Amino acid sequence: MSAMLVAAGLWSTAAGAAGSWVASAPAMTVVMAEREMSSASLAPPTPHLARGERIGSIRWRYRVATDAAVNARLCQAERCVALPGPRGQTDALAGGDAQAPLRFRFTLAEKGQRAVRVEGLQVIVNHEAP
Repeated sequence: MSAMLVAAGLWSTAAGAAGSWVASAPAMTVVMAEREMSSASLAPPTPHLARGERIGSIRWRYRVATDAAVNARLCQAERCVALPGPRGQTDALAGGDAQAPLRFRFTLAEKGQRAVRVEGLQVIVNHEAP
């Protein structure tokens, strides 16, 4: 009997975890320290995916040259989280609409710094029913 309860508990946990979607944005060049530049929108690949669902966690990644420094944020509308590095995971946007687009926002780390090309912009959004 207890094995059935454990199995039922595992199934219900798996059923609550709706899934994830992946999106990528084109490379961009960051040219200013004083003004943020936004990436193209990162949204679910199909309009019905994640409908009515909420963000659980987000994994992100991007690439810059090893000697380049940028300030990075990941945003959904005006709700943003500072990204500590070029890859990681956050739940700071948890509860947001899993269908709403995300954008990376970048500035150069210092005034007078040379322009920096940012490539490989990608998010994996884990979502679930509210």
